[in-house]
Amino acid sequence: MTRTITRHDAPIYDDLVRERGDVVAEAQRAADHIEIQAAHLLGARPAPRAAGEGLGGSQP
Repeated sequence: MTRTITRHDAPIYDDLVRERGDVVAEAQRAADHIEIQAAHLLGARPAPRAAGEGLGGSQP
């Protein structure tokens, strides 16, 4: 059985976020921005996302 480790299972994650910033959230925002730009340039609308969907997986 494979178990996925989440932020809640790794308390060090919060320390790393305080020290280095939330890189996963920043990457998700950048990806969303690029997706919107690409859709605009291509004359399409970006597909709506479900809550928590994306690079970071489920949101807390």
